[in-house]
Amino acid sequence: MSWIALWDRKQALFDGGGLARLCAGSAAGEQPLSPVSNDPMTQGSLVVETRVSPYDRPQTLLGIASQTGSGFRLSLQAVPGGGVVLVLTRGGRTAHVAVNLDTGGRADVLRITYSWDLQANVGRLAVEQPGTWRVAVRTLTKPVALTMAEAQECVKDDAARVISGDLSFIAFSDRIEPIGPMPSLSEDTPVMTADGYQKVSELQRGDVVQTPTGDLVPVLANIRRTVPAAGLFAPIRLRAPFFGLSRDIITSPTQRLVIGGSRVEYMFGSECVLIPAGHLLHGNAATSGGTTPLATYCQLLLPNHEAILAADTYVESMDVGRMRRRRDLLNASLLSGYPRRLLPEHARTAFPVLREFDALTLAAQRAA
Repeated sequence: MSWIALWDRKQALFDGGGLARLCAGSAAGEQPLSPVSNDPMTQGSLVVETRVSPYDRPQTLLGIASQTGSGFRLSLQAVPGGGVVLVLTRGGRTAHVAVNLDTGGRADVLRITYSWDLQANVGRLAVEQPGTWRVAVRTLTKPVALTMAEAQECVKDDAARVISGDLSFIAFSDRIEPIGPMPSLSEDTPVMTADGYQKVSELQRGDVVQTPTGDLVPVLANIRRTVPAAGLFAPIRLRAPFFGLSRDIITSPTQRLVIGGSRVEYMFGSECVLIPAGHLLHGNAATSGGTTPLATYCQLLLPNHEAILAADTYVESMDVGRMRRRRDLLNASLLSGYPRRLLPEHARTAFPVLREFDALTLAAQRAA
C-alpha cells in the first residue's frame, strides 16, 4: 500500500486500503472501504504541488484543522524568496520546520513533501522544483504524524481545510515518499535497443539503447515509480505524427523531447531544443493521458544523460545532475540503493528549453 488520498481541482479520493484499488477497474462504491484509523500513521507523507505566487508577503498554501476533536492543526506557508514554512500541532506538541530553495531565479511550480517516521523519531521537509535537480531538504526530530482520519478530512471535508488557489494537488501516502529526479515515461513506451524496440519497463541494467549519434550505450538503472496522476505527475498523451512520433506515447508533463533539424537551427540558433511535454497540452500535439488516480512511470539512467529513441522521436533520459555529491538527497531519492561511487554525474544540457509559445509554434510548423 502507498497512496491513500488525493485531492485536486477535479476530484477528492480517499481509500484507507490504497488508491491502487481504484485503478483496478472497479468504482470506489463497489468495493468495501477499509476502516479509517484515528491512530497516527507510523510512517507517511504529505505531498502538495503549488504554483509560485508573485506576492511579496507570506501566503497560506494549506491549512488543516481537524474536526474530530484530536486537536490536530497543520499550516503550510510560502514566504517570499522561495521559502516554505510548515507548522504541525497535536495537543501540546508542536513541530516547526522551514526550508528555502534556491530556484536559480525561476520556479513556476514547487513540490513540497513532508514525511515522518515515528519509529526513527525523525521527519523531513523537502521542497523541489519538478523537472530539475533543485531540491532543498530539512530534517526534524520528534515529528508530528497524521492519522488516516485526518488525511480523509483534508481531501473530503471542506470545513476542515483552507486551500490556496495556487495549489494544484494534495496527496497522502502511508510511506516515506522519495524526492529528487522522477521517471516520466509510461511503462509501454517503446525504446530502441540493439534488438529493436522494447517496452521501457522491460529494460534492465546492462541492456543498450540507441542515442542520437547512433551509438548504443548501456542502461545503468531502470527507475520506476507510481505517483498521483495530478499536477506535474498527470499523464500526457503525445500524439503521432507530431515531432516524428510513429505512435502515441504517454509521459509526464516534465518529460522533455529532444528536437533537431534545419528548421530548429534556423528558428532558435541551436542544433537541438528541448520541449517539455506539458508545454504541448494547449495545442494539437498532446492531450490528457488518462483518468485513473495513479500513474506509473519508468525512466532510464544512462552514463552521460544521453537522449533515447522512443517511437521514432528522441526524448531525454533521467538527469541526476551532481546528486551523488549530496548524500542527504541521494539517500532520500529513488536511487538510494544505487552504489554512490558508481552514480554518474550529468552536466547541464547545452540545448535551450523552449517556452510554451515557441513549443506550440514549432509543433504546428513541424506538422504542416
